[in-house]
Amino acid sequence: MAKIKVTQVKSGIKRPQNQKRTLEALGLRKIGQVVEHENTPAILGMINKVKHLVSTEEA
Repeated sequence: MAKIKVTQVKSGIKRPQNQKRTLEALGLRKIGQVVEHENTPAILGMINKVKHLVSTEEA
């Protein structure tokens, strides 16, 4: 299955609790941190929920 790279570009401070938890579930803690995930519907849904805080690219 394809991989997707997710980079945090904005802070989770002053965001709703569900968005903070979504960032944490994706494995993101700091701005500029990059994680790699499988391109599954669950991961894509999580990315869509915090799309204003992260950037993505195909790996």
